[in-house]
Amino acid sequence: MSLRDEQSGLILLVEGNRQIAEMVGEFLERRGYSVDYAADGVSGLHLAVSNSYDVIVLDLMLPGMDGLDVCRKLRKDAKKSTPVLMLTARDTLEDKLIGLEAGADDYLVKPFEVRELEARLRALIRRDRRQVSSEVLTVGDMTLDTATLRLTRSGQELTVSPIGLKLLAILMRESPRVVSRRDIEREIWGDTLPDSDTLRSHLYNLRRVIDKPFDRPLLHTIHSAGYRLADLETEVATATA
Repeated sequence: MSLRDEQSGLILLVEGNRQIAEMVGEFLERRGYSVDYAADGVSGLHLAVSNSYDVIVLDLMLPGMDGLDVCRKLRKDAKKSTPVLMLTARDTLEDKLIGLEAGADDYLVKPFEVRELEARLRALIRRDRRQVSSEVLTVGDMTLDTATLRLTRSGQELTVSPIGLKLLAILMRESPRVVSRRDIEREIWGDTLPDSDTLRSHLYNLRRVIDKPFDRPLLHTIHSAGYRLADLETEVATATA
């Protein structure tokens, strides 16, 4: 068994407030986690790119480079898929959408309970450590290779967040069946369910990438039932043939 398997996880904490950083760091270390720490965005990005972490806890307001820029550079430039839990004092839906669009997997609004922080960390670690099956999923003109995480539609390569890829894998495996909101949330976050905006925000950002640039949508909301991923034009053509 590796050292990482014996520990709860290796966490990078990027937090500009030293008091918060010390409180969180001490709590997580008592709970068996190993914690690296950075007090500014530039140092945090360097550590995130140079090392392999189970989760990055990233403050939004940082000196040098804010959390949004750190997250964007981590995803787009460094191509790192490490789960990111963003800490923010901003709790509007628009602020959450911006954070998730930048590549964050989850967010926690300050002030927060450290026990809730740990619960969210555990959920992200469990999700990320699950063995990835090697399969190629196709719905309409969209294809996802779950081994390489390469997503294409109409031959165009698309970039979505790690949570977005997980959402797609769930919906594509079940396509064209409707998957309930509750089933999706439990598959991704386990028993530590996020607030009501989180899944909605991820789906909004996912639609912007996989549907908006193309002629017809694949992701559909079924009122009071859930969500489905399907090429409805192909379904209609098949049914009437």
